[in-house]
Amino acid sequence: MKRNIFWVVMLVVVLAIWSYSDLISYGIMQGKGQLKVLVGARPITEFLQSADYPDSLKARLRLIQEVRNYGFDHLGIFKNDNYTKMYDQQGKPTLWVLSACKPYELSPREWRFPLIGSFPYKGFFELDKARAERRRLDSLGLDTNLRVVSAWSTLGWFSDPVMSNFLNNNEGQLTELILHELTHGTLFVKDSVTFNENLATFIGHQGAIRFLSEKYGNNSAPYRKYIAEWTDERKFSNYMLSAAHQLDSVYQQFPEQMPEQQRNALKQAMIQQIVDRMDTVSFSGASRFRTYFKKHLPNNAFFMSFVRYKEYFDVLEQELNAKYGGDVERMLEDYKQKYPSM
Repeated sequence: MKRNIFWVVMLVVVLAIWSYSDLISYGIMQGKGQLKVLVGARPITEFLQSADYPDSLKARLRLIQEVRNYGFDHLGIFKNDNYTKMYDQQGKPTLWVLSACKPYELSPREWRFPLIGSFPYKGFFELDKARAERRRLDSLGLDTNLRVVSAWSTLGWFSDPVMSNFLNNNEGQLTELILHELTHGTLFVKDSVTFNENLATFIGHQGAIRFLSEKYGNNSAPYRKYIAEWTDERKFSNYMLSAAHQLDSVYQQFPEQMPEQQRNALKQAMIQQIVDRMDTVSFSGASRFRTYFKKHLPNNAFFMSFVRYKEYFDVLEQELNAKYGGDVERMLEDYKQKYPSM
């Protein structure tokens, strides 16, 4: 009897391993990539004390330390050891993220992982693996988007290092990036990626405005540059969000019997119209958004990224001012009490 039970258990284990072989393989690959970053990271003090390390980059590292402390002391971000070490990327990207979406519906492809839940994107430390997965999803008829990721959070499971490519950002961009990722480590609700990313984007921006104003002043070059760049980014985001809703409305009007070729032609015509109308947006003279779609037209996966990161920005801003009197720390503290974090 015991022997029979043993073989039944073994069979269940084998079937489970077989069923989740892709997930296990992916987890091993990601674990190796993350471990390489964590093991290769060195204390920031080593870079600051090195006579060979450029003073301009040392200034960026010191800025990161100031931003961390500001987040801890003024924004309600949990204190942790994040960004006390740095991983030298040697100027190369380290992580890529792949997202996918249905071809005629703004509905993202989701991947489910044990413990951490569902995500509408999938990270890769190996570019060839990311491209292979993209080709597979393309073959299924999905719209895909593969992009380099400059930063990510391990949600407090590990001490996240500064990635050396962070230092290519200007003061405002770097401040927002650090506060965005630290927010993830403070509050991250399972199976709620859109909420998590919108909140981190919002806190990152609100914190950046306040930090830059206090450190440099409202008339300083870093503050003015950040506000100008953010203004263009908001115009672009709002335009793309509006376009996404228009596109979704068009999809919903497609009859079920409409031929695939006709659906695709109407879709591409609408997207081309969206790109052509970008001329109506009043960006600043040197804005990078003026030529954003020169090489490739956007697709559903691209439009979904704006929903994921910016859809609720205006709602959060209204709530911050109306309910919390503009107090970001009080807002985040209330959210931490209201929502269960991982």
